Amino acid sequence: MQAFSISAAGMSAATGRLAASAQRVGADAGVAAKTDLAAERVEQVSAKTDFSANAAVLRTADEMTGALLDLLA
Repeated sequence: MQAFSISAAGMSAATGRLAASAQRVGADAGVAAKTDLAAERVEQVSAKTDFSANAAVLRTADEMTGALLDLLA
Protein backbone atom coordinates (compact mmCIF):
# COMPACT_ATOMS: atom_id res chain seq x y z
CA MET A 1 0.00 0.00 0.00
CA GLN A 2 1.36 3.41 -0.96
CA ALA A 3 0.43 5.04 2.37
CA PHE A 4 2.97 2.85 4.18
CA SER A 5 5.91 3.95 2.04
CA ILE A 6 4.84 7.59 1.99
CA SER A 7 4.44 7.80 5.75
CA ALA A 8 7.70 5.92 6.33
CA ALA A 9 9.51 8.37 4.05
CA GLY A 10 7.93 11.29 5.93
CA MET A 11 9.01 9.84 9.27
CA SER A 12 12.53 9.38 7.95
CA ALA A 13 12.66 12.96 6.66
CA ALA A 14 11.40 14.30 10.00
CA THR A 15 14.02 12.27 11.85
CA GLY A 16 16.71 13.69 9.59
CA ARG A 17 15.51 17.26 10.14
CA LEU A 18 15.52 16.75 13.91
CA ALA A 19 19.00 15.25 13.86
CA ALA A 20 20.35 18.07 11.67
CA SER A 21 18.88 20.69 13.99
CA ALA A 22 20.31 18.96 17.05
CA GLN A 23 23.70 18.81 15.32
CA ARG A 24 23.62 22.54 14.59
CA VAL A 25 22.69 23.35 18.19
CA GLY A 26 25.32 20.98 19.59
CA ALA A 27 28.05 22.31 17.32
CA ASP A 28 27.58 25.81 18.70
CA ALA A 29 27.26 24.73 22.36
CA GLY A 30 30.79 25.67 23.35
CA VAL A 31 31.03 28.73 21.11
CA ALA A 32 29.29 32.07 21.20
CA ALA A 33 25.80 31.29 19.94
CA LYS A 34 25.88 31.65 16.16
CA THR A 35 22.81 29.49 15.78
CA ASP A 36 19.42 31.07 16.33
CA LEU A 37 18.22 28.81 19.14
CA ALA A 38 14.61 29.94 18.82
CA ALA A 39 14.55 29.04 15.12
CA GLU A 40 16.18 25.69 15.86
CA ARG A 41 13.59 24.94 18.55
CA VAL A 42 10.80 25.75 16.09
CA GLU A 43 12.45 23.38 13.59
CA GLN A 44 12.64 20.64 16.23
CA VAL A 45 8.98 21.03 17.23
CA SER A 46 7.98 21.08 13.55
CA ALA A 47 9.96 17.89 12.89
CA LYS A 48 8.34 16.21 15.90
CA THR A 49 4.87 17.21 14.70
CA ASP A 50 5.62 15.97 11.18
CA PHE A 51 6.83 12.65 12.58
CA SER A 52 3.69 12.28 14.72
CA ALA A 53 1.42 13.08 11.80
CA ASN A 54 3.14 10.52 9.58
CA ALA A 55 2.96 7.94 12.38
CA ALA A 56 -0.79 8.58 12.62
CA VAL A 57 -1.13 8.03 8.87
CA LEU A 58 0.77 4.77 9.21
CA ARG A 59 -1.45 3.60 12.09
CA THR A 60 -4.59 4.50 10.16
CA ALA A 61 -3.39 2.71 7.04
CA ASP A 62 -2.57 -0.35 9.15
CA GLU A 63 -6.03 -0.31 10.73
CA MET A 64 -7.70 0.08 7.33
CA THR A 65 -5.69 -2.79 5.89
CA GLY A 66 -6.64 -4.94 8.89
CA ALA A 67 -10.31 -4.06 8.47
CA LEU A 68 -10.14 -4.90 4.77
CA LEU A 69 -8.52 -8.25 5.48
CA ASP A 70 -11.18 -8.99 8.09
CA LEU A 71 -13.87 -8.31 5.50
CA LEU A 72 -12.21 -10.59 2.99
CA ALA A 73 -11.70 -13.42 5.48
